Amino acid sequence: MTDFKDDKSKSASGSKSFKDKILNELEEANRLKGIQDDGTVKSIVESLNTESSREIDPDFNWQEAAAKLKEQQEAAAKSAEQEQKLALKEARAIKKIQEEEHIRELNPLGEELEETEPLEESSAYASTASTLTSETIAPEIADVDLSGFTVPIPIQDIHSAIPEVFSSESPKDEGAFEEEEFQPSSEKRQAQKQTSSSLDSDSAFADGSDSDTTVEAGLNWNSDDEEDSDAWEETSKSSRRKASKRKQKQKKTKRLARRITGWIIFLILLIILAGGGYGYYYVSSSLAPLDTHSNKYVSVEIPKGAGGKQIGQILQKKGIIKDANVFNYYTKFKNYSNLKSGYYNLKASMSTDEIIKELQAGGTAEPTDPSSGKIVIPEGYTLEQIAKAIEDNSNTKVKGDKTPYSSKDFLKLVKNKDFINKMKEKYPKLLADLPDSDKAKYQLEGYLFPATYNYTKDTSLEDLVDQMLGTMDSYLADYYDKIGQSKYNVNETLALASLVEKEGQTDEDRSKIASVFYNRLDADMPLQSNIAVLYALGKLGDKTSLKEDANIDTDVDSPYNDYKNKGLMPGPVDSPSLSAIEAVVNPADTKYLYFVADVETGKVYYSETYEEHEKNVDTYVNKKTSDSSDKN
Repeated sequence: MTDFKDDKSKSASGSKSFKDKILNELEEANRLKGIQDDGTVKSIVESLNTESSREIDPDFNWQEAAAKLKEQQEAAAKSAEQEQKLALKEARAIKKIQEEEHIRELNPLGEELEETEPLEESSAYASTASTLTSETIAPEIADVDLSGFTVPIPIQDIHSAIPEVFSSESPKDEGAFEEEEFQPSSEKRQAQKQTSSSLDSDSAFADGSDSDTTVEAGLNWNSDDEEDSDAWEETSKSSRRKASKRKQKQKKTKRLARRITGWIIFLILLIILAGGGYGYYYVSSSLAPLDTHSNKYVSVEIPKGAGGKQIGQILQKKGIIKDANVFNYYTKFKNYSNLKSGYYNLKASMSTDEIIKELQAGGTAEPTDPSSGKIVIPEGYTLEQIAKAIEDNSNTKVKGDKTPYSSKDFLKLVKNKDFINKMKEKYPKLLADLPDSDKAKYQLEGYLFPATYNYTKDTSLEDLVDQMLGTMDSYLADYYDKIGQSKYNVNETLALASLVEKEGQTDEDRSKIASVFYNRLDADMPLQSNIAVLYALGKLGDKTSLKEDANIDTDVDSPYNDYKNKGLMPGPVDSPSLSAIEAVVNPADTKYLYFVADVETGKVYYSETYEEHEKNVDTYVNKKTSDSSDKN
């Protein structure tokens, strides 16, 4: 609510507030009116005195006195009308200035309008102005008794009205302002009508012109007040419409802002999700082979002291991997270490894990020709199985991709005496105790170490077998001294290891099974291993179940039948793994003489006596075998 005491209402001169000026002017107008009223009353009193003397003076001119009184009343009415118009004009000026002041206050706050407080303030000012118009300006009529007839005398009390207008800073009831809308109250209008009626009824002049003049003055005041009220009502409605439009515009703006904000948040989330999906795809593709169809080897040199970041940069530059940074972070995330220096032959078809395995294995001191293919020899393979394996190139994922070698040529080579003698000279510790050719099915059976071997376009079949023998020799180098101190030579150690490879699946079982074989050899008992009999039957390596292995023919006539023959076979029956060799060189310390595997689960049960062994066989082999037969 605007207060006239606010500095914003001061005039341009700054000396006095606008309110003070209005008050001074109204006081001056009231003072002048008071002087006029005093003159009017004085004239009336003189008239009364004159009337009193009429009885004494029979020559008193009544018509002349009435004419003078009429002129005085007309002059007083005109003066009151002018003063009323002047006060109304000043009130309108006040209202206009207040409205402009409110508009200036509302403009900078338009965007923050949430309620119609400015409109209510405007209504308050309108009500104040209306009060000034209807209460302060409207004349109150006092009746003066003039010996039998009444003369209405307008009396103004501006000083009593001014404090009512400007004393309070806020209306008693905000809703009342909205109802008034700058309109004079019905009581005030009724008072005005009564004043007009009083002027009309109390006029006792001969021609009645005073009554007409007085009524006309009252009607003029009422008409001006109604016009002013209508103007203010229209202004108030216009202000409400503008405020309503502003509020609607603000609501629309807020709704639009909320929609825009929602879309922005949605787009941000969409970008984050898309970025995360793309990041996952990019990392996955960077770890996968760069070119799955590539068979071309690339020679890569890894310098000494190179870290994951530098190695990644070298591999990316050579076209082996997609992103060096992903390679570096992956090695750190997986905690890969021991990436060795040297020369490597790598392909773009290798995955990141495959490349890391190559780097952990170590490179060569000098560049070598890249391999043309790869041959995989699984653990426990026989020579006949190895002969088939060397025909398949495992270097590519293309099924049926062949090497330049044939299984027939391989089997012919491993029986070639000249080649065997040549290898004996090259690996004397490994091949010093080879079995006789007339006893062993293949002299080199079990001597080719199971591993993955690369070959180049210049690698011959002899070079390939030489590489396999050299790998076995390098792994046994750490065991030669201990084997030499035992009562079993390298050939016998490998023979036992070939049985342990097939009989046991875990390192613990292999160590116990090796202990059983040693205990039986020490007790001059046959080993009675089904693995040796299957080899004698030519079935070792075939896909047979434990039930089939338990029901094999143990009467076959062969030096590899360790049911009939005591001691060890002529030589190994397959290529044992390093784990099986370790179990034979360092067996467990037990007194077990027997073991049997559950035909369904493969779990191994050990016993020291034959009675315990028979129970285990009946429980884990016979019953389960018969139950299976009954179901079939």
